[in-house]
Amino acid sequence: MRILLRLVVLVVVLAIGFVAAVFIASEYGGEVVVLRTHEGAAEKVTHLWVVDDAGFAWLRAGEPGSGWLKRIDANPDVTVERGGQSYHFKAVPVREPAVRDRIHALMRDKYPLADRLISVLRDPNGSVPVRLQPAPG
Repeated sequence: MRILLRLVVLVVVLAIGFVAAVFIASEYGGEVVVLRTHEGAAEKVTHLWVVDDAGFAWLRAGEPGSGWLKRIDANPDVTVERGGQSYHFKAVPVREPAVRDRIHALMRDKYPLADRLISVLRDPNGSVPVRLQPAPG
């Protein structure tokens, strides 16, 4: 009975440690921007990684059902805080496999260890890159 209890405690400790490692990697594994989206009158804040490619900043939703991605689909006008500055963008989800794979590669290059750790939790084929286009004046 004691061995079973120790085994259960070990599994719980390892699970908590993994969740903590994922959180630390996602928040402190590199450059993190603050995305502000809207759901009705409510503003929602999400912390995300960002990469630059072809003159645009890109975000990545790890799951096609991510809350922030659903909010962007409903209202693409967003604000992003990056490097201490706030910028207004039109967020454009791009659901093309070639673009997804390119953004994955850029994320892996910029956030190598953290991206590998986070990748354990998601299917890379289900992720959705989001291009940030400057909002019209």
